[in-house]
Amino acid sequence: MGHYTLDLFFDPEADFLSGVVTVDAAATADLDTFNLDFVGFEITDLTVDGTAAPFTRTGRELSIDPAALIPSGEGFTIAVEYAGTPAPITSEAIPVEMGWRTGTGGERYVVAEPDAASSWFPSNDHPSDKATYTFRITVPDPTMAVANGLLVDTITDLGATTRVYEMAQPMPTYLATVVIGSFEIVDDPNGSAVAGVPIRNVLPPLVAASPPAGLELQGEMIDFMSDTFGPFPFDVYGIAVVGNFPAALENSTLSIFGDGFLDSPIFEFVLVHELAHQWFGDSVTPADWGDIWLNEGFATYTEWLWLEHREGPAALAAIAQGTRDVFAESPLPPPGSPAPAELFAGTVYQRGALVLHALRLEIGDDAFFETLQTYAARFGGGNATTADFVAVAEEVSGAELDELFGAWLYGDEVPEL
Repeated sequence: MGHYTLDLFFDPEADFLSGVVTVDAAATADLDTFNLDFVGFEITDLTVDGTAAPFTRTGRELSIDPAALIPSGEGFTIAVEYAGTPAPITSEAIPVEMGWRTGTGGERYVVAEPDAASSWFPSNDHPSDKATYTFRITVPDPTMAVANGLLVDTITDLGATTRVYEMAQPMPTYLATVVIGSFEIVDDPNGSAVAGVPIRNVLPPLVAASPPAGLELQGEMIDFMSDTFGPFPFDVYGIAVVGNFPAALENSTLSIFGDGFLDSPIFEFVLVHELAHQWFGDSVTPADWGDIWLNEGFATYTEWLWLEHREGPAALAAIAQGTRDVFAESPLPPPGSPAPAELFAGTVYQRGALVLHALRLEIGDDAFFETLQTYAARFGGGNATTADFVAVAEEVSGAELDELFGAWLYGDEVPEL
């Protein structure tokens, strides 16, 4: 897809969402029919290039028959008008309800990884198909609405406010989000100056009055990762704190954090983890979920790099060796090609990080960090595979690395470091 425009109205009291989603796309083959992913809601109108198009729905598949064949290479526009009560859905990959969720304070927020974007807007819900976005979200006053990207316009009229956000860099559907409720947008001018990018956090009023320790480190974290991986890939960053979510998710430019993290001793490292995903996962996105270690292994290893930055090389060496020893005694499968139900298993995160540490030990620091920067720059804004990363590592280091990656990513036995 090229661009999604989401014109949405949400009434929190009625729990009612209506809107029009316009999709600018290009045909990759001659199309006399095509599918989008969309579940729930009543579709009240659907057009292709302004002409009504018949459609059918089976499960999450929305099959559309344009009035005329769309030739390969030709651009076209789909507009879908729909309304109803949004609801979360379950996924084989994760035991938590995903999609449109309701927080403990009545706030609504979207966490869609891996396949719940289709529960709130029609899309090609696959990580390989990225697009830019415009969000126009209308809510009754005084409700706040925030989405990915930069706020570019605010329109107030007759007791409701429309906020317009532009996500100018390509994003996969699973990272699109909205956050709606009683929130304050809290700017971080000091962190922004350090980071070289605006930092704004979306916080409930009580949290905004006393922000958690750790948030003040986001500017330093962005600065550290920019030095390590290359320039920050988006126009803005920050987190949104919500209730009734037992995790955190790296939505592009606006990571979602369950409020249970705020007093956690690991809060700082979860901040690091989700921020690292802005490079690895959000900017460079796996072409397929089978390569999810390229997201989670990289973000976990960035936690270790932050530990090294704060406490020195011995701290990183200790956590790497300790993690290796735990997994050597564990029957968990290797991280290179997880089954759908294992996409978010600990092995993908922790052993995925060990893959990178083993590579660093093999090729040395200079080649390792050049590999990370080359990979982030070459595939930023697009998609990559494990083979792409291996090719970059071999190109930069001049080494043959099939044996190393084969053992760490796909072998049942955990190698020695």
